[in-house]
Amino acid sequence: MNVRSLRLRLLLVFMVLFTSNSVWAENKKIVLSQLFQSVMFLPVYVALDKGFFEKQGLDVSKQTAGSPNAALSAVISGSADFSLHGPEWTAIAASKGANVQIVAGVVNRAAVWIVGKPDFHYKDPADFKGKTVATGLMPIASTSLLNKLLQENKASDGVKVLQVQAGSELAPLLAGQADAAVVYEPGVDQLVAKGMKVIHSFPQQYGPYLLSAITTRKDQDPETVLGFITGLNNAMKFMHEHPDVALEVARKEFPTLEPDVVAAAVKRMLDEQVYPESIAISPKSFEVAMQTQIALGNLKEQPVFDQLIGNTFIQNALSTAATTH
Repeated sequence: MNVRSLRLRLLLVFMVLFTSNSVWAENKKIVLSQLFQSVMFLPVYVALDKGFFEKQGLDVSKQTAGSPNAALSAVISGSADFSLHGPEWTAIAASKGANVQIVAGVVNRAAVWIVGKPDFHYKDPADFKGKTVATGLMPIASTSLLNKLLQENKASDGVKVLQVQAGSELAPLLAGQADAAVVYEPGVDQLVAKGMKVIHSFPQQYGPYLLSAITTRKDQDPETVLGFITGLNNAMKFMHEHPDVALEVARKEFPTLEPDVVAAAVKRMLDEQVYPESIAISPKSFEVAMQTQIALGNLKEQPVFDQLIGNTFIQNALSTAATTH
């Protein structure tokens, strides 16, 4: 064998090995179906932007479904691997036989606030009497929380609840057609920037409350589930250690919003512990969230924690994080 032939063979062997390694190293493509694009879901966006999923061998892309039913249906049908929305929708689907489970918490507080006019004198829900409150069209968590607040305080009579398309709750308040609005961030700080004031904080009222979570099928590949939630958990830890970087990601995800509004929204949710420090789901936060849905008639009974929450996955991800830091 001459030198030229030997070099050619070595080159072919190298090319085969290189190609094979490239295939082996290719990340698994994963689809996350989110309810909507929201600053509440910043932990997911940090995980995407800063490569936390890639480090777990996953190439994750997000799609916006527009409704919780559509997001969850994508998982059930197999067109998405994970979905992000309120846990009550997973509970309802599971009660009807859907093979789904919750594998990570994302929003750890009832991240909804009531914002009123500057001259709205508010001490308790009785002060809503004779007022108009703008809120999202049901079914939506913000309106569920408002209704529960009014019902529990026997304050429903005399209150005009103006339901509008989700995301447009600010308009009636700014136009003078409502005295208050029930909103998520960044709507809260958009209104504050225009002179309105926060009159009620549901995060402060409830404390730990599982508002939004990651759902997947029970037959999803276990390694994929563990990799996804481990990446998400690591992103949560990172954003609490580096809030300035988290803010950079938020501004990138919401380029049309005023930078000061984004900064105020992220700060409010860090201060009020809306962004959890881990994916852990406590039985109490789950129970409180489900009680809201039961009180409103959306659920018939309290779901069994261990049947709906994939806690083994969660604990494994937390253990992995503990051993790598």
